Amino acid sequence: MLKKALAVLSFAVLAFLAAPSAANAAGYVPNNNVTVTGTAVPGGTVTVNFASGSFAPSESVAVSVSGNTGVTLSAVKAAVLTTFTKQASSTGALSVNVTFPTNASGTYTLTATGLTSGNVGTASITIVPASGNVANAGTANNLANSGSNLANTGATLPMLMIWIGAGALVLGAAIVGTLTFVRRQRHSA
Repeated sequence: MLKKALAVLSFAVLAFLAAPSAANAAGYVPNNNVTVTGTAVPGGTVTVNFASGSFAPSESVAVSVSGNTGVTLSAVKAAVLTTFTKQASSTGALSVNVTFPTNASGTYTLTATGLTSGNVGTASITIVPASGNVANAGTANNLANSGSNLANTGATLPMLMIWIGAGALVLGAAIVGTLTFVRRQRHSA
């Protein structure tokens, strides 16, 4: 009887821990779904496109840009780290225009987060002053191939994989704990 109760309790605890992780399992928009078009120069405008399926159909997407100076996002003046919301298309695609001020320099990061799906997409845009070399624009993984001489040193690990690993770790701990308890019960009996 005690063994059955412990087994049921173990599964209840696992279900309790697994439910929030499944509900919060947001994904990242693959880098090959993100494109940056236009010329990233001071005073210039680029368009960041997220391909179909990047977000849930017609969901609201929070968009923010961080960088050295303020930018204009799709005709909405935005200060550094300011967010605005835009609706994805019926296919889950999104397009955002980013206009840089005349004193823009450095790297800007655009982050789009689906408010329903939790999907997160990012794009890095590097501005080179007009007196410098050719400007480079690209996604995080494509930046190294755009002529900027920067190596791609990061890795993208989907949140689902992280949650699966955490769930496996919790499951293993529960199994070891249950087996230890059962062995002690047998030994004391």
